[in-house]
Order: sequence, then C-alpha cells, then structure tokens
Amino acid sequence: MQKLRIGIIGAGAAGYFSAIHAASIHTEVTILEKTSKVLSKVKISGGGRCNVTHQAPEISKLVKSYPRGANFLKKVFRHFAMPDTVDWFESRGVALKTEEDGRMFPVTNSSQSIIDALVNEATQKNISVKLNEHVQGIVKHGETFEVQTVKNKFVFDRLIICAGGSPKSSGYEFIQKLGHTIVDPIPSLFTFNTPQSPLKSLMGISMRDASVKLEGTKLLYRGPVLITHWGISGPAVLKLSAFGAEWLAEMQYTANAHIRWGFDWTESDLILNLGAFKAKHPKKKICTNSLFGVPQRLWAFFVAESGITEEQIWENLSKKLFNKLVQNLFCYVVPIQGKTTFKEEFVTAGGIDLSLVNPENLESKLINGLFFAGEVLNIDGITGGFNFQAAWSTGYLAGQSSQKLP
Repeated sequence: MQKLRIGIIGAGAAGYFSAIHAASIHTEVTILEKTSKVLSKVKISGGGRCNVTHQAPEISKLVKSYPRGANFLKKVFRHFAMPDTVDWFESRGVALKTEEDGRMFPVTNSSQSIIDALVNEATQKNISVKLNEHVQGIVKHGETFEVQTVKNKFVFDRLIICAGGSPKSSGYEFIQKLGHTIVDPIPSLFTFNTPQSPLKSLMGISMRDASVKLEGTKLLYRGPVLITHWGISGPAVLKLSAFGAEWLAEMQYTANAHIRWGFDWTESDLILNLGAFKAKHPKKKICTNSLFGVPQRLWAFFVAESGITEEQIWENLSKKLFNKLVQNLFCYVVPIQGKTTFKEEFVTAGGIDLSLVNPENLESKLINGLFFAGEVLNIDGITGGFNFQAAWSTGYLAGQSSQKLP
C-alpha cells in the first residue's frame, strides 16, 4: 500500500507539532520551510527560555486569554489542551515548571530543550525537513496538491498550512488563491509609545498591580505596568493592546490611557489615607515621604505633576493640590502616540477566516484534504504562553486529522 503523502508548510511550533502527529506507519511527512532555520520563534521566545504554555487546566478559563478565536478554540482544546501539552513534553524528558504568574517554562530555562524534543521526535518519525523552500503557489489536482516553491515542485495527498502570522495580507496570497477569505492582519501584543509624556523620564520604574484603561472604551486590564524610555509596557499594557487591537488600529494608535497605579485603590480610600497621614505627620515633607508602596522617584514625579513643591509640608497643602495628587495616583492620563512591538513577541490578529475551517478537525470547509494550524488562523492570545498553547493544540488536531484514511 502506497503511503499517504502529507505536506506541512512552515517549520514553526505548529508546523513541527502537526508533522509529528501526522506521522504514522502509513504516512510520509515532509515539512517545507521558507527560511534556512526551523523553530526560530521557539528559540527566541521568553528571552530564550520558551514560555511553553500557561497553567490553566480548565478550558473555560484558558479561552478567556484569546481576544480572537476563543469560541473556535473551545472545540479544539477538547482534543488537546494545556495538561496534554505538559504530559507530551514531560514524557519526552522535558520537565516544566510554573512561575508565580502562571507561565510555564522548561526547568532548564532554555528553549533549546523544547527544540531538541521536537526535532528528536521528528527525526525518530522520519519526517523530512526541506529548508529554503518558499511556497509560491498551491494547485489542487483531483485528490492531490501540487505545491510550487521558488526552487521545486512537490505533490502531496494532504496538506497542512502552518505558515505563521504575516504583517500584510499579501503574505497569505497563496491561500487566498485557494478561495479562502483572509481577515486583514493587524498587530497584537505591543507597548504604547508616549513621546509627549514626561513619565518616560522614569524608565525602569514599575508598579506590580496597576490597571490601564483606554479612554472612550470599556477596555481595562490589570497587572504590572513598566515605564520605558519610549512609553509604557508590562502585562497590563500587553493585554490591553491584544484585546484592543482592532480599536487601536482604527484610532491609528492615538488615544489616551488612564492608569490607576494600584488596582485595588479607590478614590475615597486614597483621600481617607492621605488625610490620615496628613493629620498624623503635618510637618513632614510631601515629596520625600512616598506612600502606598509607590517607588520614591515615581512618588516625587506625581507630587511635582500635582504642582506641589519639594519643600511643601502636609499641613500647608491646599485642598486643590491635595485633590490633584489623588487624581494623579488614581487616574493618571497618558497620551498614546504609536506603538512598539514587544521584544520578540511578534503576534498578529488576523489570518484565515475561522468560518471556513472545521474546528473539530481543522480541515478547510472549501477543500478536502487541506488543513490549517497555528497563527495562520485568525486566532491570537495574550502574552504568557497562550499563543504557543494554540500552536500545540491546533498542530496536534490538524496532524491527527490529516492522517486519517477516507
């Protein structure tokens, strides 16, 4: 019996996982990679540690971290979810650890552990990896797919496209020619540029539990906020950029961010506690006595922004300036003007319209034998291991589904 020829386009996380799970005694699997390297995003992710997944065993909680594709992923995760990822890697000698914020990394703190596990598994399963094979076009001839690259022509019985994200729709042209609608890509996971804000002079300072809200929307996210030399970053900002990606794109990345420097703070509590401190320490200088766990430099900044001098003591503070200080702590307004990609975490919202893909097997609803996995789908998660989890899950399901005989 002739082996089923399965082609995988893309040698990233989803591509390798698809290939591994497509491989069996009756299949011949080939990965086509347009560059000279495999698993390059795995290599650099998490600062070279690889944030494999997130500690979220319940599917209902896991899907809340996907701004786009959550309902689609609910069905995918029933086949392969976070606990399955942990089991898969640990059964291949890669122990994982969970950090305080829920992110999971290899105990080795090296992405090479993940790469080695994937490459070794692919080698054991006799998966062929062809580098520098940039796909130019795909044509379906009867029951087979003819894939034309810059250098060669390949023929497959089944095809899994794991081409990753693209900053422009033109990157998906070969998929569009197969009749699939592409949701225009826009950036997700980025930090906010604030060139007009004096706040950026405090680069390196962070607050562990703040909240950031986009003015004019209901979008608000909680978490650490970091001040950088270009603006504001940190998990709260990255979550906001992901869930607000479409709105921010429409606004051309010009908006106001409202920062509450302590998520649990209320305006009334701040007034009460500042008033109590003022009554107890009337002779103390306001500028040099930081409160509420605010770093001293940041506190001094808020004091100055409120119009309070360095020598001012509490007993001489006017009600107007007192209220201004409360406002800066409770709702500091930062004008956003542009964005910056977060380190190596290049993620796009957009890709193949999910209505054209069956979530139970990741097969195209338009073309039999054609499957999709990874970021090429209109799915994206927030930072913290969620995008890799989507890659493992969709890769597993597409690979398993592709090897099933009619």
